[in-house]
Amino acid sequence: MTPDLRTERLEFTPYRPEDEKHFVALLRNEEVCHWMGQDMVPEDDLRAAFRAILTDVYPTERFDVWGVWRQGTYIGHAEVKRTGNVDGHELIVALAPDHWGQGIGTEAVHGLLRHAGDNLGLTEAYGMVGAGNTASLALCRRLGFRHVRDVVGEDGTVNRMVVISVPGT
Repeated sequence: MTPDLRTERLEFTPYRPEDEKHFVALLRNEEVCHWMGQDMVPEDDLRAAFRAILTDVYPTERFDVWGVWRQGTYIGHAEVKRTGNVDGHELIVALAPDHWGQGIGTEAVHGLLRHAGDNLGLTEAYGMVGAGNTASLALCRRLGFRHVRDVVGEDGTVNRMVVISVPGT
């Protein structure tokens, strides 16, 4: 079961049905989509993905996924899940642009790393960051992620696969 997580400023909570509008708004934001390296997904598809989180992901414990909140305001999305790129788990954080540049991404990744070690017993975790996403790549370097390889998509986009040792393991 996906647990609630807390950091100094953030609350990670499993999604509830009433969070759908927040999830859709975040993942329909052009800036968020751009830096996540994805095309704008149709709203109906996002709503179906959200319902799948509630009806499939949580009941079958496929992976951990949360809404990220700060002082009662939804500010992002986070996941820890198996990645198809390597035999390991990927950390995913997407924050609303109004919350960029405040150290929240760093805090969110630290919270996910703590969960990965304490609750999942992982020894390392991966990330996929768009090659042009200099802010996120800089954050990864500051946190100690190491470049593994570049992954080139069918459309020619390049993502940097990075890895970090999970603290305490």
